Amino acid sequence: MKKHFKDITVLLIQLFMFYVYPLLAGTNSPLGMVLMIVFVTFILSTIAGITLKNKLKYLYPILISLAFIPSVFIFYNESALVHSIWYLVVSFCGIGLGSLIHSIKGGSAN
Repeated sequence: MKKHFKDITVLLIQLFMFYVYPLLAGTNSPLGMVLMIVFVTFILSTIAGITLKNKLKYLYPILISLAFIPSVFIFYNESALVHSIWYLVVSFCGIGLGSLIHSIKGGSAN
């Protein structure tokens, strides 16, 4: 369990952004809420790319994209399904950037 603490922490923060943040955001602009979630997704996927060493790093974008889909039916309407593709793309970019940073640092970030 301690071995996967970083993995679980990053995933829990991401799930918080998908399922709890919309409840706390209230009646703010829906576009602002989506942009905030996209920004946090990029930051978390960059952190995952830097810190995670196992294969979950490369599955992270797919997991995040799939984890967003139930929230569409809870908080939004079906037109928001397209955002799962954005989360997939943003997560792949973040993982790529994080992996690049990790390799530049010489793999010492763990």
